[in-house]
Amino acid sequence: MNKELMTAVKAIKTAILESQYRAAKGVNIEQLSLYFGIGRYVSEHSRRGFWGTGAIEQISERLQRELPGLRGFSAANIKFMRQFFEEWKFLIQPPETDDLSKFSKSIAVATEITNFKSIARASDLTNSEVVHTRLLLFEKRQPTAAELDFEEFASLSFTHHMEIIHKTKEIKERIFYIHQTFVNQWDKYALRDILKADLFHHQGELPNNFSKTIPNKTNALKAIEMFKDEYLLDYINVEELGERDKADIDERVVEKEIIHNVKNFIMTFGHDFAFVGNQYHLEIYGHDQYPDLLFYNRELAALVAVELKRGEFKPAYLGQLSAYLRILDDKVKKPFENPSIGIILCKQADKNFVEYLIQGYENPMGVATYKTEKDIRKVLPTEEELAKAMDEESRH
Repeated sequence: MNKELMTAVKAIKTAILESQYRAAKGVNIEQLSLYFGIGRYVSEHSRRGFWGTGAIEQISERLQRELPGLRGFSAANIKFMRQFFEEWKFLIQPPETDDLSKFSKSIAVATEITNFKSIARASDLTNSEVVHTRLLLFEKRQPTAAELDFEEFASLSFTHHMEIIHKTKEIKERIFYIHQTFVNQWDKYALRDILKADLFHHQGELPNNFSKTIPNKTNALKAIEMFKDEYLLDYINVEELGERDKADIDERVVEKEIIHNVKNFIMTFGHDFAFVGNQYHLEIYGHDQYPDLLFYNRELAALVAVELKRGEFKPAYLGQLSAYLRILDDKVKKPFENPSIGIILCKQADKNFVEYLIQGYENPMGVATYKTEKDIRKVLPTEEELAKAMDEESRH
């Protein structure tokens, strides 16, 4: 096939993919609009006592009978729609009407609104259909409690929204996960893992010296926001690894499990990471060095070396990591790349102590902790404890 035909194929392929994306996006917005409108209708009638007990169950059953094959309208899902409306009604307010057909414009029209003032210019709507949508749209950056990028909101499926609503409490936290899901294109399973790891409360808290050692302040801020102070490696099941001493996890064992689950680890670690290798060979003046894990981050345009330690943080770890970073910068880093970054992952660390020591180093470094499945089980009640608690509860 000649070059001209290849260009034609590329152009048509791009047009098809863009059309499919717009169609899928439109379907999603329409579905969210429908669920939001139904949620409001159900909320206003069920919360004010207009309907009796069991009304939602009766409505769901009748819908199934009148629309055979209808999916997604179980009593539980209708209650989720009500919750979806009630959690977001203060930011998205549809017209004051009981006509469900008007609700669909609430979300669909809002996606076309680029700022608060332009709501008044939505002249294609009749007076009875004016959308009172209180939204503030901002440039792509981390949203705060008062900010919501509606394109990001409307791009998430209803399932994504319910995962976020059920696992979070504050609006600031929910907007954070909406933004991260949009940027990272997480499916619902990846989102569940991120919510379980409590990314919102662990982002940007690890002891580090990034502000001091990364010349570009924008990149320094990105690095601070990117790395968490604690990582949940719950796919590492110590008891199934068969190591000699289950009371103490050897870092090489953890490393092997991370390599085996490298996709999960990258998802846990953050956005735009690519795996370079483990026990990566470095050599300088006849001395061989082997960082445990080496990644490349596209957003930071920097190599990221990760050292795994089985126990509590020790000051010597910083010296070892600093040596690796210097060799990486001299021997591996490309001229257009930024200085290499190092992360120590250990089981325990005193943040204040680490923060004090790490400021004495010239290479960008941070120290985080990790938990495995065994650590999680330690804080969970046993089956016997659960049974006892349930038995005591039943007596009251």
